[in-house]
Amino acid sequence: MPVRPTAAPLLLATLLTATALSACGSGSGSDPDTVKVSFKQSTDNSIRVMDTYLGEMKKEFEKANPGKKVELVPIKAPDSEYYTKLQQMLRSPKTAPDLVYEDTFLINSDITSGYLKPLDPYLDKWPDWNQFVDTAQSAAKAQDGKTYGVPDGTDTRGLWFDKGIFKKAGLPADWQPKTWDEVLAAARTIKAKVPGVTPLNVYTGKPAGEAATMQGFEMLLYGTGDGTSDPLYDTASKKWIAGSQAFKDALTFVHTVYKEKLGPDVSDALDPNFPTNVRGELMPKGKLGINLDGSWLPQDWLKGAGHEWPEWSQKLGLAYMPTQTGQAPGKVSMSGGWTWSIPAKASNPDLAFKFIETMQTKANAQKWYIANSGIAVRKDVASDPGYVKAQPGIKFFTDLVASTHYRPAYPAYPKVSTAIQEAME
Repeated sequence: MPVRPTAAPLLLATLLTATALSACGSGSGSDPDTVKVSFKQSTDNSIRVMDTYLGEMKKEFEKANPGKKVELVPIKAPDSEYYTKLQQMLRSPKTAPDLVYEDTFLINSDITSGYLKPLDPYLDKWPDWNQFVDTAQSAAKAQDGKTYGVPDGTDTRGLWFDKGIFKKAGLPADWQPKTWDEVLAAARTIKAKVPGVTPLNVYTGKPAGEAATMQGFEMLLYGTGDGTSDPLYDTASKKWIAGSQAFKDALTFVHTVYKEKLGPDVSDALDPNFPTNVRGELMPKGKLGINLDGSWLPQDWLKGAGHEWPEWSQKLGLAYMPTQTGQAPGKVSMSGGWTWSIPAKASNPDLAFKFIETMQTKANAQKWYIANSGIAVRKDVASDPGYVKAQPGIKFFTDLVASTHYRPAYPAYPKVSTAIQEAME
């Protein structure tokens, strides 16, 4: 059984113990003319979206700055391993790169650990910073009021569904569930009428990392109330909320999916590479009915990507995730995103920020949003018809920003997230 609802309060109360991990990576060294850029490389060898983009930025930067070099330092690992390897690198001047790719959920933990450098002196002199929407600017702002990262986009989440499977199951092509029960009802119908496919995927368990917490648990938890208060963190008492009925209801939904065998086999769900298999195998091959997932999925299916699937926009439908009982506001989404940050122990911080400026021109930012199937955080890109019309689904997921929620940006969040993942197993 992949869910233990009663374990959650205990797990969250203890917040877990620190995990021993091995160091990795190479540092920025002392060459004043080279900027070392560390980033998360896909575990799927056929997906090199970021590698390709950074390679283009490297060429542009080196051409515009004769004598300067960019060294790309990929970290190939599942999400949870990437975070821990990155933190190991940041601890020493010998291993710290000049520029790192930080998930916004982890950045406050790294800030309080003293791993990152405040960027305000650079941002104050950078005209383009005014183009970033307020929520994006605050994504990497710490409790000390300083900003530690430049976001390269955001994301939203919803329900992807296979139109072919829905047709076989007798479900509507314009499906839009109004409650959690309607989501489960559709999955049960698929199970009964379309053998050989997985009816519903909800990521779960520690191996899935933040995908389990955010795409799975939090997409449920944040749909339990009225959308105005945070069901995970009480700002008044400054305490995490573990034993609420909403918390239990979210875990019960996941429990139901796996108890009734509406989801993937437990062994598959607890495989660290399962999210890659969902995008690269199950969905393109018509083996997954409903997938609770993110706006970025098409990056794997675009021309030149590892799993080219030009028909995806005809084969798949999109629906927002409903609130628990259909109560206002009716829909729910979670948003995160990544930022470019400069380590406190970087050897070449000035050169690193200059590379950020290269990546974040309007043209280059737009190129990245489209290649990565990301949601724009630059106002000038968001209003550009070339961006809005670049890809099916962009408007749907961009519109969800109005209904989205952000994870509590506190240093303890990564430990809370890990505890949630264990509670889901």
